[in-house]
Amino acid sequence: MKLVEGIRKHGFRKWYERELMHSHGYLVLAFICAIGLMAAFEGLFEFHTLADKLMDVASIALCGLVGIWALRRYLYLLMHAEAAAQQAECPGCGTYARFIVVHAREAQAQVRCKQCEHVWPIGE
Repeated sequence: MKLVEGIRKHGFRKWYERELMHSHGYLVLAFICAIGLMAAFEGLFEFHTLADKLMDVASIALCGLVGIWALRRYLYLLMHAEAAAQQAECPGCGTYARFIVVHAREAQAQVRCKQCEHVWPIGE
């Protein structure tokens, strides 16, 4: 979910929590792919027919590609959430994640602190 629409819909804290949960879902997928890779490599040396070996090679390729994609997606979502979290503290009063979106562009928004009314940019 995009930063601005997520903040407007759920608030910053809920958006941040959802982003972290979403990113950790990809980490679980990468872990499952690693287990699949180990099983496929073990099976590669167990079977002797060509069809079984080809199936294991295809499983190795699929688990490897999906695992790499899931790991990259995990890191991207995690870094995106962390970058936004570093900007969520009000420069005026130091209050964390208590703001509303005042003006939004594509990747950046102007937010206003609920406590001291200070306005600052947040986003990429």
